[in-house]
Amino acid sequence: RPSGAGQPVPEEGPECSGPEGRGGRRLRTAFSAEQISTLESSFQRQQYLGAAERRQLAGRMRLSEVQIKTWFQNRRMKLKRQL
Repeated sequence: RPSGAGQPVPEEGPECSGPEGRGGRRLRTAFSAEQISTLESSFQRQQYLGAAERRQLAGRMRLSEVQIKTWFQNRRMKLKRQL
């Protein structure tokens, strides 16, 4: 008799299905102190990154380009609020 035949397969919950949490939204990225330091120093040099700089930074930091882009957007908004 085959093992598991006829047994229901448990479904995975949303927290087990990958990088997305409930509602299909991505989970918040927890940046390391080293990553934040690198991002901040890049931001001090220039507040807007072009596609080439973003691609290079993402590859060097092992993050996606979208994560880099979003971090810079959020950092610009933080600066705007502070001013």
